[in-house]
Amino acid sequence: MSLRLPSRLNPPIGFAHRGAKAHAPENTPEAFDLAVRLGATGIESDVWLSADGLLMLTHDRTIGLRRRPIASLTRSELPDTMITLPELLERVPDGIDLSIDIKDDAAMLPLLDWAGELSPVTRNRLYLCHPDWEKLADWRSIDEHVRLVDSTALKHMSDGPERRAAQLAEAGIDAVNLRQPEWTGGMVTLFHRFERLCFGWDAQHRRILDNLLRMGIDGVYSDHTDVMMEAIAESAIKGS
Repeated sequence: MSLRLPSRLNPPIGFAHRGAKAHAPENTPEAFDLAVRLGATGIESDVWLSADGLLMLTHDRTIGLRRRPIASLTRSELPDTMITLPELLERVPDGIDLSIDIKDDAAMLPLLDWAGELSPVTRNRLYLCHPDWEKLADWRSIDEHVRLVDSTALKHMSDGPERRAAQLAEAGIDAVNLRQPEWTGGMVTLFHRFERLCFGWDAQHRRILDNLLRMGIDGVYSDHTDVMMEAIAESAIKGS
């Protein structure tokens, strides 16, 4: 694609997937801090609710050799390398967005309760992702400031992408997140027409990042924070 389409966000957000996962153990303070040093403008992680009601950041539902569920363990029983969402927010600078994948539906209401005590500006930095847009629509009524993201796939849009874009706009869901091969310039333009943001995940190689950015994507997720941010910076120069 030679034509460079406009993004709704300028520049697009560069989400460091599980922190700087390619260079440090994922979802650890080390990975999150390194992502910031490498210039990430967003941090991605996954949230589960612990037995004592804390918003723990880890990808998997279970941990350890016995594969014990996070929901059955208290903070003191979890690894020291695992931190909470409030702790992540405290350690990243203002202006860096957080994309949080809601792995555990039970975590959403406590998360929104916590977010409700933050300033509206800070809550605007939270992008909460879930694969069921109708649940997101229900949660929208609780908080008008957090950003909600429909993390889905084209095969799950039974009525087609245009209908989904209209549904998201009507429900106040801010963005749609698709795996990078599913995006085309036409698809980005379609969701932009309904004023929805477009995010692309699993963007692990420079050619993929460049292609998404040419399409006008609004945010990308990559394990390779350095490569991602270099691509975004060069895209901004070419688009100016």
